[in-house]
Amino acid sequence: MTITLHDTMRGEKVPFEPRDPERVTMYVCGPTVYNFAHIGNARPAVVFDVLARVLRRRYRLIYARNITDVDDKINQAAKDTGQPISAITERFAHAYHEDMAALGVLPPDIEPRATAHIPQMIAMIQSLIDGGYAYEAEGHVLFHVEAYEHYGVLSRRNLREMIAGARVEVAPYKRAAADFVLWKPSGEDLPGWDSPWGRGRPGWHLECSAMSESHLGETIDIHGGGQDLMFPHHENEIAQSTCAHGGRQFARYWVHNGFLNVEHEKMSKSLGNVLLVRDLLERWPGEAVRMALLSAHYRQPLDWTEELITESRRKLDRLYGALRAAAPSAEEVAAAEPAADFLEALEDDLNTPRAMAALFDLARRVNKAEDETERRRLAAALAASGEVMGLLQEDPEVWFAAGGDELPDAETIETLLQQRQAARKARDFAEADRIRDELEARGIVIEDGPDGTRWRVAS
Repeated sequence: MTITLHDTMRGEKVPFEPRDPERVTMYVCGPTVYNFAHIGNARPAVVFDVLARVLRRRYRLIYARNITDVDDKINQAAKDTGQPISAITERFAHAYHEDMAALGVLPPDIEPRATAHIPQMIAMIQSLIDGGYAYEAEGHVLFHVEAYEHYGVLSRRNLREMIAGARVEVAPYKRAAADFVLWKPSGEDLPGWDSPWGRGRPGWHLECSAMSESHLGETIDIHGGGQDLMFPHHENEIAQSTCAHGGRQFARYWVHNGFLNVEHEKMSKSLGNVLLVRDLLERWPGEAVRMALLSAHYRQPLDWTEELITESRRKLDRLYGALRAAAPSAEEVAAAEPAADFLEALEDDLNTPRAMAALFDLARRVNKAEDETERRRLAAALAASGEVMGLLQEDPEVWFAAGGDELPDAETIETLLQQRQAARKARDFAEADRIRDELEARGIVIEDGPDGTRWRVAS
């Protein structure tokens, strides 16, 4: 089956056909490191981690996710705390890495930092000026959007309508309201670098274009990020990269994840509902948070609720319960292939809800299998499938010991079954029923048959 992706530029789901299967390139906009990551920041990190895992099964992937470490929000955080800018960026970059690792997000192949690419940014700006796409004004360099006839094509916005509808005060040095900054001057209290236009710092949009070009080339296969970045960030990236590269296509596929709300409301400081990843991790396992983030299709809005994270943890308990009961060896898991219907779902534009349904179907088959060899084979396939989504990476006993739901361990189950058998032999059916009810309340189904009593985790 061919991998399909919804390309924002074309507005439809299309087959993914890389330029070079031996060098598939993907760039995803990473964090601006001035604060701890919130759950909205985590969604693209998790989504594109899954996409990277899926792509690596077929191709040699080079995945770049940047760190923005020069930005006005960082400067403000340094002023507010009295700390050096470098201390702010190092602290929160480290925290981001910790939080994403706890969610099972693998490191990208390349993690460029903006401050390490200033010469490349200056060179790109100069090429845009030389090509007539940018101009210098009062220490600033701006991209003149009217010089690029396709501006607005990604977000489907009409430039003339944007200019006519602009309600913000236009800086006097701009030729047009929609023109955006490539370089801006820095005072002595701000970070800055020498340039042909004076001491200054880059505009945010320029950073990603320069870093992407430096590490992946002028044309990349996939550019990803949150839907909130489509305009103006990604629109501006397209404009400046296309013009700097002689009209060559910047990205062949644009993939955007949907918005994340909290309890049916937009997440914002004013509402006081910003959920930090590390705060959630104090209450919930990282895999439960990851599963909640993957519960909806990546292109759809996701409503984060207490019910969602609670249910995600319960679902993982069911999957881990099936693995614990069958206990496949590490060798069996390593040799196993993910289930075909599971992979088919993920290769169909990352359909994680359908992929999860395939996981639970597989878990049910594990629990119902009567042949021990078949049971272990199915469980190994379940574990191998989970790995593609970054789930089921814990030892089941460790998972439950760390505070899964109240599923008892195998030894406890066997002890209770022996007690039940003794009660039945003594014709104390009330006690036997009580033990059955206790096990069922704790997620264990008892099945009496001619060959004896079996138990399984409830599906």
